[in-house]
Amino acid sequence: MDIRTFGDSVLRRKAETVAVIDDDIRGICQLMVEVMIRENGVGLAAPQIGISKRIFVLDVDDEFHILINPELVELSEEVVETKEGCLSVPGVDAVVTRSTRAVVEGLNLNGEHVRLEGEGLIARAIQHEMDHLNGNLFLDQLSTARRQSLIKEYQRVKREEQE
Repeated sequence: MDIRTFGDSVLRRKAETVAVIDDDIRGICQLMVEVMIRENGVGLAAPQIGISKRIFVLDVDDEFHILINPELVELSEEVVETKEGCLSVPGVDAVVTRSTRAVVEGLNLNGEHVRLEGEGLIARAIQHEMDHLNGNLFLDQLSTARRQSLIKEYQRVKREEQE
């Protein structure tokens, strides 16, 4: 299973709510964890593997989290600027402003309500993956000029890889 990259329309659509957590959804979650580990990612949203479902997985501080139908319930007013990249926009990164603390609620693989909150990397990862579920990329957090520059850099890197 390949990661969908910048330009793929699935990355720009709002992901669909999961109606029932069944074996198919559990299989998707397992596949997402495997892909995230293989690609050395901190997180992965279902649209990144071409599945328009509201699911994301995280691996932060050697702790796995799987959230189905997550909803952001709190973001701190305090923000921090940190370099950020994305498996769907490989080869480039940029400084992105994110809240220092985030709280998300959703369901686990058993359909039970879970709440995940944290500061630092986990807060950044939650916000990044929620962006994916809403059809946004970290590039959208940038100024128009910086975004256009980064897209050109991404396209250059991609061309060089293909040569």
